[in-house]
Formats: sequence, structure tokens, C-alpha cells
Amino acid sequence: MRLNADLDEPVIVHAARLDWTPSPAAGVDRRMLYREGGEVARATSIVRYASGSAFPQHAHDGGEEILVLEGVFQDEHANYPAGSYFRNPPGTAHSPAAAEGCTIFVRLWQHRRGDHAQIVCRPGEGQALPPRPGASAARLLFQDAAERVWFEEWSAGAEIMVENPQGLELLVVSGELHIDGEPCTALSWARLPAGRALSASVCPAGAQVWIKEGQLRHPEILPMPT
Repeated sequence: MRLNADLDEPVIVHAARLDWTPSPAAGVDRRMLYREGGEVARATSIVRYASGSAFPQHAHDGGEEILVLEGVFQDEHANYPAGSYFRNPPGTAHSPAAAEGCTIFVRLWQHRRGDHAQIVCRPGEGQALPPRPGASAARLLFQDAAERVWFEEWSAGAEIMVENPQGLELLVVSGELHIDGEPCTALSWARLPAGRALSASVCPAGAQVWIKEGQLRHPEILPMPT
């Protein structure tokens, strides 16, 4: 499968409007935002776990990055409530589950060689950042020499500009905004190639957004298995 695989083209996907696609694990469904490959794929998805559902233990040879959107995501290491952000580097393994159900945003096979940072940011954790004009708060989740990941709270009615020298991804976690005039609500996902700044108008409810800045296809990205 090749879904939104041209990284030189801007894309906005409204995940809340997509149908759920079953995964190999009973009770675990997904909405695909970006995908290159088969069941093992370089992918960005919204994944929903029904109450009591689980995946068998498996390793993430290409790394995994997760933001918990609703409910409590679980594995043998910990419970991760909504608002948790964590990175499982290449070679790590776990047995994911959700006793009461949950929804997560997940990126697979998008780690780089040498990216071995295993981190967990609980809700509210992370370094406070100076908010940009139009934002009321910002919080750093992860940063290294190649990428930066953070949350921002955008104020109602604000006009927001996010510069984009390398490549940019944005997920609307809550609220509503317009990106270049296109309405985006919770679970809308945008990906912009380097050099294309993000221009957003925030609606009266305000918005919380997750943002990642970095090359969309880093030269050191781990190769997919053949």
C-alpha cells in the first residue's frame, strides 16, 4: 500500500471522517493517515483499542512513537493515560492492551539509525516553552539534533504562523482551526514539506495541537525489511 506517500506534497487528512479498518488483532482497528508497505509498514495511524483488546508481544524493529488520545493505553511496563507521549526505539518489545479501551496516534518505522532514546512524558510533563504569538502555552516532549516534538495550546480567534524549515506534522488533539482556510477538527492531521509554513486560524473553542518538526524522510531513516 502507498497512502499519502509523496512527501513532497502537502496533505491534510480528517481522520474522524475515515472508516475504521480492522487490524490483525481482534478489537483493534485503525484509521490510516500515511502508509508505505503491507502489514509491516512505514505508517502513521489513529488506532482504537476496544475494551479488553490486546496485541501479542512484538518487537518494534523500526521504532514506535505514540500519543495517547483517549482512555488508558497499557503494556507490561506501565499504564499510559490520555495525554501521554512516548517513544519506543528500535529493538524494544511490548504487549500492548487496553482494559477499558483507548485511542492512540502512532508512528511506525520512522526512527533513524542511532535514535535510541526511550522516553515517556506523562500528561502535563515536559519542559515549558515560550509560547508563540496566539498560543497560551507550549510544552516540549522530545528534541534531538534531527527532530523536535511539542504540544501547543492555541487561543480562541488567534492567527497562528508556524515556520517550517525542515518538514512539519501537526495533529489537532482537541478544538477546531482552519489551515489555509480548510476546517480541521480533532484528529485532523497535516503534513507539510520543508519551506511551506503552516498558517492557521483558530476557532472560538481554541485548540490543542501536537507538532513535530524535522525532515520528513531523514537520510538515516531505518530501512524497511525486504
